[in-house]
Amino acid sequence: MVKRAPAASTLCSVARLMATSSAKLKLPAGPSRHVYDVIVLGSQLGGALAAALLAKRNHRVLLVEHDGMGPGYEHGGYVLPYAPFVAPPLKAMPAVEEALTELGLNANVQRALRPHAPELQLLMPRSRLDLHGDAARRKAEVTRELGEEGESLLGALAGAAAQHEASDAFFKAGPALPPDGFFEGWGLKKLIRAHPGLATPPRLTGDSASVSLVRGLRPFVTHLDRPEAPLALTRAMSQVLSAPSYFPGGHEGLRELLARRVAELGGDVLGRDNPTGFIVEELAFDGSKFAGMKLMRSDTMYRASCLVAATDAGALRRLVTDKKHHRGLLEHLDQSNTKALLFTVNWVVPESALPRGLGELALLDTGDAELGPVLIQVHPARAAPAHGGKEAKATEGLRVVCAGAFVPASARDLGEEHLQGLATRIDEHLDALMPFTAQHRVLRSAPYLDAGGVRGSRLMPHPLFSFESEAVLGVTGLTQRTPAKNILLANREVLPGLGLEGELLAGIRAARLVQDMLKKKDPLKG
Repeated sequence: MVKRAPAASTLCSVARLMATSSAKLKLPAGPSRHVYDVIVLGSQLGGALAAALLAKRNHRVLLVEHDGMGPGYEHGGYVLPYAPFVAPPLKAMPAVEEALTELGLNANVQRALRPHAPELQLLMPRSRLDLHGDAARRKAEVTRELGEEGESLLGALAGAAAQHEASDAFFKAGPALPPDGFFEGWGLKKLIRAHPGLATPPRLTGDSASVSLVRGLRPFVTHLDRPEAPLALTRAMSQVLSAPSYFPGGHEGLRELLARRVAELGGDVLGRDNPTGFIVEELAFDGSKFAGMKLMRSDTMYRASCLVAATDAGALRRLVTDKKHHRGLLEHLDQSNTKALLFTVNWVVPESALPRGLGELALLDTGDAELGPVLIQVHPARAAPAHGGKEAKATEGLRVVCAGAFVPASARDLGEEHLQGLATRIDEHLDALMPFTAQHRVLRSAPYLDAGGVRGSRLMPHPLFSFESEAVLGVTGLTQRTPAKNILLANREVLPGLGLEGELLAGIRAARLVQDMLKKKDPLKG
């Protein structure tokens, strides 16, 4: 008997049923493997680098971004940055350069990084200084604007931009920073004695307005609230001043590059590409040791021999549901305190409406003792992906003016009205700087007000921390080993005084510690 084909109406009904079922299904589609050597939790750069290095070294790796901010946030049809992001050249971070070479990414990053034009601009009430990379142009500019005062600024800048070289060899040796235990502490002290350049005092001294403004760049390139030791005051600043550079997509663009490399090397990545996201609901323990993790809206338990945490301590603390039995781990995480955060306002404007001479990276002296300097970064606008049949907005000829200033961490708890007031104050400074630009503005946006659908913990692109623990060399925070013996930290709270380099060094060392841990006993079989 010949079977008749289903009627068209039946096929349509089946299609509708499948579509409805699919719409109701909210579970993220995770990887088929459920057992790994190591799970890396969080979207900070140290974790992404650790995951890539471990995957390259043939370990089974799962990277769960959890608190990832993606390549920016969408508002008004544009993808906008969470904050300005200034990167040093790779040659100023020799240990990081070695790690990227191992991953085959060194050339990619070198090509992508480019200096701003001019490299840095100082905007003061009565003068504008373009600090060009070319020494002759820089000298002519500074001398014309500042006269005799310019000589001291030029000398301070030249000295400061070279200071990191005195400590390069120390960091290339892979020091145990922060040290954990007697033997690591003893070995570190020996290494420190062999590198006296670590104690070189800052060259950016003096009370002139120009030097003081340059010093205002420091919080934008480190994560310490009030650095005091020479190394914390000099190294990250020196690296950036040697050639302040821009990476496409900023901090998140660099993380995306590392995450792609993890996937290319055979690791599994649960990232922001899934529309429902991948958010960890809780961590599971076997006694005092980490055993696995469970995602929201999923019953699957992903297990591993160890966990590398690349999320802020506060976010990790919330995933430990059994507070009573993991008091030691919680006390370890509680040593970190968030003191300030970078509050940002973005303007989308036509390039033709920008004042002639405004640089791509500018430090603005606001004269506001509470707000402090504002860091301004100008780059091409990016359109948000098309949704619901809508066409993506054209961005040709449009620029994003991203302006950020540090405010107390308590600002988030004071309500939307207070945050609106902060945004308005930054608007006023931008309006004074660019008096004819606001009338041409296409969009004004602030992440803390307009990044819809993003959890509050994700809105800290650049916090400043203080710590109850002793700061070794003035740059350390939380030790990487935690009381939960198979949980390691690779976040920006490990080496906060070293800024971007500190995040990446924490990831490099975390990868080594994981390898040592896995050698001591066989990894879980999957």
